[in-house]
Amino acid sequence: MWMEATAAAAGAAGFLAWAARGRSAQVFAPSAWRGMPGRNRIALTFDDGPSESTPELLEILAANRAKATFFVCGRNAARLPGVVRAIAAAGHEIGNHTWSHPRMDFMPTAKIREELCRTQETIATLTGKPPRLFRAPYGVRWFGLGDVQRELELTGVMWTVIGRDWTLPAPSVSRRLLRAAKDGAIFCLHDGRVLLENPNISATLDAVREILPQLHAKHLSVTSVSAILEK
Repeated sequence: MWMEATAAAAGAAGFLAWAARGRSAQVFAPSAWRGMPGRNRIALTFDDGPSESTPELLEILAANRAKATFFVCGRNAARLPGVVRAIAAAGHEIGNHTWSHPRMDFMPTAKIREELCRTQETIATLTGKPPRLFRAPYGVRWFGLGDVQRELELTGVMWTVIGRDWTLPAPSVSRRLLRAAKDGAIFCLHDGRVLLENPNISATLDAVREILPQLHAKHLSVTSVSAILEK
């Protein structure tokens, strides 16, 4: 009997872990992890910003005629309002990545709502419109998030491949992304490092410089999440 109970508990724990972090899981909140195929498009996304190095990233994107979606932390946006406006002015999409980048597992719904609402309001004040996309920090979703997303009319977004650019050198980041460079893929990189001021994102910048020409050579358009989700 105890062995059956132990196995059942392990199975339940495994399911809960997948439901919270599985890229294709829809249990706690609906989310997209890839886009519509047949259009030769890839969505490039950046989390945790803005940072002091985001303007350099914007220059790289502009030089390569690429668009992206920036999932910004509200606290960083409030610290660097001019950078948020620059992202919007360059025609990129801005999404909600919570106010303070917490893990949401075991977080009360009221706190989840506060994190998302505060960021919605900050971005709307800076750019004139609230985000329509949301990405959970660490990819962790939890009870109550789906209700909050519906209240705020937010579409959840995961990723097809994550670059691990916060720990890997640029060549390794590039290889990870290029291996997954298929029509409809959503790439996840980071133009910030959680809430650090002036973080070192050189690996991210170098990887983006390397992959964009190669993606274009594959006849893949680099664009925003909304562009690859539209029907």
